[in-house]
This record gives sequence, C-alpha cells and structure tokens, in this order.
Amino acid sequence: MSDVMSPERLYRHSLRLLLDKDIEGWIALCDDAAVFEFPFAPNGFPSKLEGKEAVAAYMRGYPDSIDLREIPRLEIHALRDPDTVVAEWRGVGRMVASGAPYEMSYVAFVTVKDGRITRYRDYWNPLAIPGSLDDVKFFPTS
Repeated sequence: MSDVMSPERLYRHSLRLLLDKDIEGWIALCDDAAVFEFPFAPNGFPSKLEGKEAVAAYMRGYPDSIDLREIPRLEIHALRDPDTVVAEWRGVGRMVASGAPYEMSYVAFVTVKDGRITRYRDYWNPLAIPGSLDDVKFFPTS
C-alpha cells in the first residue's frame, strides 16, 4: 500500500496546516513545478504563480495578515479525474492588522500527482476581505 495521500486527504491535511500556521509544512505539499491560479485576483495581486518558490513567496507571510481560526464548512467533491478534487470551504478568523473579523468562502480545483499539489485554481472573492486589501500584506504584488 502506498504512503501517498489521496487528493482529498492531502487537501484536508493542507487546511489543518493552515489552521496550525504551519506554512512551511503547507508549502512542502506543493510540487516543484506547481501552478496556482487566482482567476478573480484584483489588480495588483498575482493571478498566476508558477513553481514552488513562487507559491512559497506568496504564502510565507500569510499568518502575519490573516489569523485563520476555523473552517466551519468543508465539502470535497471527487471528479472523474481521480487526481483532481473540488473543495468548497469557508474560513473564519481575523485580520491581523486591523483585528477585523475575517470570513471567506473558497472554491478550489486541486490536482495532485505523487502526493504533491501540481495545480491549484482558487476562486476566492477578494471583495469579501474586510477592510482594505492593503491589510493583506502577505500577497506579493504582481
């Protein structure tokens, strides 16, 4: 039996790492050639990241901007492609800079090969961020 996690299990694990603020552990789940896409990213924010190092640069400051505390809703849907799942989830916490409540719904298409994320399309809504997008300092600008 293989030690490689299924896409659903890997995604659940990735969310646990975000809640634990273990960004390096989260980054370790990504393939070296991973591609992350954010189709609704606002101007000034990256809409595509290519490679693990770009993903790492994007995510390392996450806990300094968003204190994710809970994921009260998570649904993961299997697709015909056994390497890809669709995850619908809601994250709750607070914005670190302002203390404002944070609540965001996400829909992510995640492809996993050999136990690593190879493609991640995240349909988050930047307009739902409380306060100013300037409070989200972890995103490197494009």
